[in-house]
Amino acid sequence: MLTDEQLALLSDDVKAFAHVATLGPDGDPQCTPVWVTTDGECLLFSVTTNRQKYSNLERDPRVAVSLTDPDDPYRRLEVRGSVTMEMDPDNELIDRLARKYTDHDSYPWHQPGDQRVVVEVHPEHTTGVGD
Repeated sequence: MLTDEQLALLSDDVKAFAHVATLGPDGDPQCTPVWVTTDGECLLFSVTTNRQKYSNLERDPRVAVSLTDPDDPYRRLEVRGSVTMEMDPDNELIDRLARKYTDHDSYPWHQPGDQRVVVEVHPEHTTGVGD
């Protein structure tokens, strides 16, 4: 469902920050910035199990993600869909994202006891401007 132009915006060569909107326990939206990449079909981001967005997604897997091209703010992507999540005990995704966004080989801000999860956003609707 993602076009080549949209996939290029999500590639590891573009440091586009995304904003993820989830639904809280009372139905209110919660929006937080995240690092994001793609596996060619889904958007991927990492979260720890002690975060509100993890709890929100456990309860309701619906999500909206938006991002803009850091070099052209009029080029944007919105993706709505549902997520699947799996544990990331070796921190592979967050380390990949750290290389993309910080040029560090591994994520430098691990906290004792953090349990990382890979969140896969399965696109059901996309809107791109500037494609």
